[in-house]
Amino acid sequence: MFSFSALISHKMASISLLVLTYSSLIVHFTFYQVSAWGHFNPTQGFVSLPLNSSNLIIQKPYNVPVDQRSSFKNGYYKLWVFSTDKPHSLTSKTNPRTEIGIRGYNYSSGVWQFEAYGYVPNGTSGVCIMQIFGATPHATTLMLRVYNGSLSYYREAVIVSNICNRWFKLNVIHDVDKSKVKVFINGILKYVAPGRGGTSHSKFGVYAQDDASYYMESRWKNIKILKKCYRFGTLYLAY
Repeated sequence: MFSFSALISHKMASISLLVLTYSSLIVHFTFYQVSAWGHFNPTQGFVSLPLNSSNLIIQKPYNVPVDQRSSFKNGYYKLWVFSTDKPHSLTSKTNPRTEIGIRGYNYSSGVWQFEAYGYVPNGTSGVCIMQIFGATPHATTLMLRVYNGSLSYYREAVIVSNICNRWFKLNVIHDVDKSKVKVFINGILKYVAPGRGGTSHSKFGVYAQDDASYYMESRWKNIKILKKCYRFGTLYLAY
């Protein structure tokens, strides 16, 4: 790991650096550092990649308009679905969902990170609120589900109890090469899971699972996709 001390003062929250990407284009990114008082910032050593509405693709029940299952107001996305809804396409056999998938940042190597603030209202249960889609031979590398107020890894280990009715900061780091996924809640490492290979991307929203509540909802803001940055001399490379 490299040190930030030669580059930035510990009092700064963040700085802007020039980052050389694999395409040899120099792009301006935000480079994050750990806090001065030792609180771990999961974005240390990562660069925040450009993200706008063209990267956010909504999947919703195929027979209803998008504005009947999603909205963007007051700076956050609200996504909802009913257990009786249709799947997202006529040919799909999957459960109902209203999810936003990240387009343009599929990956099969490197270290990637999803960051956002999430909110799940009371009563939403039996639902996946965030997933890393894509794996070999599985469909997903990670599912974060809510059951009866607790956030779980699939329907196995409970990651956080009493997750509902409050905003929480979610960071998910996927190290493909080391086959490892780390889940942080409010800057604290809460769970480490194995990777599953394949080509992946992040999704968030509500995707009905077993024992789903009739109505499911989640809210999201400050969504970011980040990639691990490596130092070579005076340059920082994201590749």
